[in-house]
Amino acid sequence: MSLADPAGSGFSVTVEPSGRHFGVNADETILAAGIRQGIGLPYGCKDGACGSCKCRKLSGTVTMEAHQSKALSAEEELAGFILTCRSHPTSDVVLESRQVTEAGAFPIRKMPVRVSALTKQSHDVMLLRLQLPAGDPLQFHAGQYVEFILQGGARRSYSMANAPHTLSEPGTGIELHIRHMPGGKFTDHVFGAMKEKEILRIEGPYGSFFLREDSDKPIVLLASGTGFAPIKALIEHMRFKAIDRPAVLYWGGRRPEDLYMDGWMRERLAEMPNLRYVPVVSNAVPEDNWTGRTGFVHRAVLEDIPDLSGHQVYACGAPVVVDSARHDYVAEAGLPEEEFFADAFTTEADKAQP
Repeated sequence: MSLADPAGSGFSVTVEPSGRHFGVNADETILAAGIRQGIGLPYGCKDGACGSCKCRKLSGTVTMEAHQSKALSAEEELAGFILTCRSHPTSDVVLESRQVTEAGAFPIRKMPVRVSALTKQSHDVMLLRLQLPAGDPLQFHAGQYVEFILQGGARRSYSMANAPHTLSEPGTGIELHIRHMPGGKFTDHVFGAMKEKEILRIEGPYGSFFLREDSDKPIVLLASGTGFAPIKALIEHMRFKAIDRPAVLYWGGRRPEDLYMDGWMRERLAEMPNLRYVPVVSNAVPEDNWTGRTGFVHRAVLEDIPDLSGHQVYACGAPVVVDSARHDYVAEAGLPEEEFFADAFTTEADKAQP
């Protein structure tokens, strides 16, 4: 059976309220089929660990592979929710996902890239710049990610930290912010033996984390650690497109040094009068001389904006931050669930949890 066969297994998936529909092959998940056919289903880790692809099943039957309970609880499963990254249809299926809109997702492609720069931003964050093949630009939305294809077929995902328009600037390429995970197969190499001009292979763009430009709602940007990378891309895109919706970034780190592009962020404030910035540090020590906000970054949002019912939230970073924000903003501050857009940075250790 050809993977290009849209009829595939004979089962179709329809997504409401957009009415988009697609076929699923017998050997693929609903999410894989949707990605292959340009349907903008939400997703993050693709491994049943983050919950970003959770959708309500309105009708039909599926079998679901093993997944983590924090991604989809037993109660949610009983209420009709599924993870599309783990679900195989056993009949025609109708899903509800308000994130699925128009056709025209960018094609997912494999390509070689060359390391053009390695710049340490802090003791454990490297800015990696990748040169794309000449005359062959990558099309993507600000906020999406690419996957490195490593020897043996292992993959590692990283968000692009620059907006698409910057690719036309000489020497720019793709910008990634990589945090060192000691013992990590890829990050040990980045912080160790990697040199400029090394050739790597990437595939992308992936992800449903990008700015919804059909809204005029004020924007809350929430980042922890290197979750700032795709948020930086969104900010660059907003500036380039002269999007002047009120926006505020809450960026959290354990220590001030974790806010590794604080200076870049403050420069943007001078250029974007509708943008505000609230850095939050959770574990400052006396020698940091930190006089700013402290505590959990997602709670700082609620302290300042107790009513989120008229906002959109874009959250990125550690799964515990993203999950806590999703729950608390909906439960405590009235944020509509469909106005919470997220990319949880799920590590290989997160995926390995039972």
